Amino acid sequence: MTVAGSALRPGPAPRPADEERRLAAVKRYQILDTPPDGTFDKVAALAAQIFRTAAASITIVDRDRVWFKATDGLNGTTESGRTPGLCASAILDGVPYVVTDTHTDPRTAAMPLVLGEMGLRFYAAAPITTADGYHLGTVNVLDTQPRQVTAEELAALQNLAALVMDQLEMRLSAIRTVTAERQMRTAAERLARTLLPPALPQVPGLRAAASYHAASADEVGGDFYDLFPLDDGRWAFFLGDVCGKGAEAAALTSLTRYTLRAAAIYDPDPCAVLANLDTVLKGEYQGTDPRYCTAVFGIVQPTEDGSFTLTLAGGGHPPALAVRADGTIQPGQLIGLLPEPRFTQTSTRLAPGDALLLYTDGLTEARTPSGLMLQEEGLAAHLAAGTWDDADDLIAGIRRLLNRLGTGVNDDTALLALSVHIHPPAPAQETL
Repeated sequence: MTVAGSALRPGPAPRPADEERRLAAVKRYQILDTPPDGTFDKVAALAAQIFRTAAASITIVDRDRVWFKATDGLNGTTESGRTPGLCASAILDGVPYVVTDTHTDPRTAAMPLVLGEMGLRFYAAAPITTADGYHLGTVNVLDTQPRQVTAEELAALQNLAALVMDQLEMRLSAIRTVTAERQMRTAAERLARTLLPPALPQVPGLRAAASYHAASADEVGGDFYDLFPLDDGRWAFFLGDVCGKGAEAAALTSLTRYTLRAAAIYDPDPCAVLANLDTVLKGEYQGTDPRYCTAVFGIVQPTEDGSFTLTLAGGGHPPALAVRADGTIQPGQLIGLLPEPRFTQTSTRLAPGDALLLYTDGLTEARTPSGLMLQEEGLAAHLAAGTWDDADDLIAGIRRLLNRLGTGVNDDTALLALSVHIHPPAPAQETL
């Protein structure tokens, strides 16, 4: 409800000399037009109880209106114009504004709230004042009978106004915290996207799919993957996980990813690529706390029968899984940590219908509902229990598993799957 005036209207409501700065302070607290709040409602009720008045309210004085944050005894009043000027006058000074009898006080005798239906006879208000001295609005009490007030009552009204100001400060602090968290989350998401390829390339005869499952929206993880062509018709791919979280992990991820790409161009032998990465990490972090990662690096090459030969090397990473009767890959050591690392390399064949799954340990270290880790055995059982058409289907199945595990997943998980087409694409026919 909006408080109505009468045909008798006083002059324009007074405005503070620093009105624009005051309005900026009002805007800063983001309180206008917010839903009802029980804390403010209780303050209004307490003010009416202390003064034994028919009504009380908490108001914020906007540019052209007085907005009611809370009321007691005003039957749903939500706002009024700045004229007739009671609240507008009460924010001019930092002391309580009191009208003991509106009929005899020249400041109020002609006001519509006095002469109109409401018949206001008593008004007292204490300004809600910010730490930097701006008066946002008032805590006020109103009655239809003249009243006298005591110094103790006015002190109580001022304390209530200070309590409202404290609540506004706490509310603003909470808003700023949430805003900062959202900004950090957005920045983390943007940074994470720069550390992963925006899309995987199309490989003739292969289907490639990838996914990144973030355990926390607030921190940048260190999981990574990539797939890219080599000059000789082969394709290289890798997946891994660096130690740590946050900015340091992001820097290590970027270094690792681009080192693996550059090393593959120089010498695509998988063990040589991982050895090159190991040398770079040791050189980059020499004399500091060691920074290391786990990784799987592989090369795939098409054959005439539609299958692919596959060569993989692992460095301390969970074994890749070929989704068939055999084909698991044994792990090596952490890259960048041991003085003389030994990388395990193996070769196999992916026939039409076969798929290869690479994953980081956020998957196998996730907790099942029983509290135990999923581990490689649980993952293998999950894969054996389903049927998977291609890499997309396989990744979707793992994502469903992660979603079922829910809060049991406490680390980021990167997934990369490659599947061989069951029916190789027919060669394009030449046209005359």
